[in-house]
Amino acid sequence: MSAAKSLLRSLPDRIRQVALFEVGGLLLVTPPFVWLSGVGMVDSFALLATIALIAALWNTGYNTAFDWVEGRLSGRTADLRPMRWRVVHALGFEAGLLLVSLPIIAAWTGMSWLDALIADIGLAITYTAYAFGFNLAYDRLFPIAGPAVPCLAQD
Repeated sequence: MSAAKSLLRSLPDRIRQVALFEVGGLLLVTPPFVWLSGVGMVDSFALLATIALIAALWNTGYNTAFDWVEGRLSGRTADLRPMRWRVVHALGFEAGLLLVSLPIIAAWTGMSWLDALIADIGLAITYTAYAFGFNLAYDRLFPIAGPAVPCLAQD
């Protein structure tokens, strides 16, 4: 199969992936954010849910674009992504989200820009590790349907 015909996840599969990722992330991150930031549970949850909504939109576009480019360049599907590219994928996602979420955190919580940056970096580190593990597990649990695609490059 040529790289041009590599398979992508279906829209329902992508929606399931994003929904599971964001719900799991909120359950993982909200309690420690409340404890470390001193921001109340309701405000923290609302802030993190807003960032999760933004992240869900970013996640959908970013994952689809990354998978498409990777498929075109390597001829493989996302579920066959080697570890090195999983790291690149997770870091790229979090870097893009950081640019959007930093001003929201500062404005929402009243934190200084430095405190908001520290909080956002903490969230980014947590979510980067979470994204790496989640996407690896998701790809194993929900492989992309279709004929096997030969892997043209390992990294």
